[in-house]
Amino acid sequence: MSAPTLAKLALRARLAVAAGGPFFCGACVLLLAGGAAVAWLLPQGALQAQRHAVALGLARMPPPVDKPAPVIANENLALFYATLGEKRYAEQQVKTLFGIAAKSGLSLSQGDYKAAYDRNARLHTYQVTLPVKGSYGAIWKFTILSLRAIPFASLDEISFKRDNLGEPALEARVRMTFYLQDAPGAPQ
Repeated sequence: MSAPTLAKLALRARLAVAAGGPFFCGACVLLLAGGAAVAWLLPQGALQAQRHAVALGLARMPPPVDKPAPVIANENLALFYATLGEKRYAEQQVKTLFGIAAKSGLSLSQGDYKAAYDRNARLHTYQVTLPVKGSYGAIWKFTILSLRAIPFASLDEISFKRDNLGEPALEARVRMTFYLQDAPGAPQ
């Protein structure tokens, strides 16, 4: 197209816009924007359909299954016995409890101790019942620190007693059991 022809087309477009008014101009702009949006969305829709098909294909595939290692009962039993404490150090573990109680700010009275042997499990138990006196938080701190320090111990019972509501100190009874073996590596 030549320059005069372009000028004529531009003049005609101006006259048409002036004759149509602002509503006509707005409609033309919306029509052009809609056409551009459709031209952009058509390829996007095809791309989305392709992605959807890939996702459906992946969803139909079963997830890869890792075979767990076979559990061997003898290995588990050996691990269990390896975690037990030694019977000859039971009194030292009681001393550890008294040390943790002192660090926790508790007063610890003389406790009750009972040793036993479980023939079926082939292990020794040493049950310790300790009356303690202190704040609620200090008593729980004592029990948690004790279980961390003695990994072969279990907290069997803890009971709290307060004589008067206004007293800051509680009386508690803590019962723990130590699970012990004769000597490490000894045949069970």
